[in-house]
Amino acid sequence: MMSALSKLALALSVVFMFSLLPFNSSVVQAADSDITTSDDEEKFKERLSELADFFVSEGLDINERLQDSRFELYEDIGDRFRNSAERRTVSLDEYKGMLGFADKKSKISGFIEKNKAQLEKAEDEYGIPRYVIAAIIGIESDYGRNIGSHNPFNAYASMYAVDYRADFAKAQLKELILFVERNNIDVYDLKSSYAGAMTFAQFIPYSLNKWFVGDDIFDMDNNIMSVGNYLAYFKNITGSVDRAVFRYNPSELYTSAVMALAAEAEAML
Repeated sequence: MMSALSKLALALSVVFMFSLLPFNSSVVQAADSDITTSDDEEKFKERLSELADFFVSEGLDINERLQDSRFELYEDIGDRFRNSAERRTVSLDEYKGMLGFADKKSKISGFIEKNKAQLEKAEDEYGIPRYVIAAIIGIESDYGRNIGSHNPFNAYASMYAVDYRADFAKAQLKELILFVERNNIDVYDLKSSYAGAMTFAQFIPYSLNKWFVGDDIFDMDNNIMSVGNYLAYFKNITGSVDRAVFRYNPSELYTSAVMALAAEAEAML
């Protein structure tokens, strides 16, 4: 049998042996990460439960949509907003590069020719130059080619879950639910930007409900009229087209890019 002294010596040798092994900080970091992830998940669940309760109090039920297999939480959505091109300190030329301005310039005359009658109709009805309407649709969705790869319900629910512009997200989510229920649309059939903006005009739900013209949100004629309607409303408030464009996206870089693309189109046609 091993004496007490021998046992103590063996224990000390084992401790000494392990003290010589390299410290694997990644194991500890991974464990910390697991704890953080678990904490985040619990927080997200609590926030979404809180959101569902709010909608019940409003007479709307989103629980079924939250439990749908297509529901996805965009955990990085706050960073997407914080790192957007409009929030970076860049020059107008750099911003144009981020937008693919040269490519949009090469396409705009063709878009205007193809949609000439509707653009003229919008200009006559709303007093907004056709070139500005075309420029906005070009910058927002590449003339209808890119409406986004996200889902608006997921986007706004995620904003609330991560507590980024939560009041705005909750308000837009309510507008979205009202919109899809009024139009008998499955919300998961919709595509949007990461910010929840939809259609060729990239309207958020409130704007869809207030300024969209027509029933089919994927009809280009309707989108053209809707951009004209939106800009006319804010032109009346602000007194100018460029300030109305600023209300479309409150960024001086965005406004300058839209007006520059419109000027290029007018010069070509």
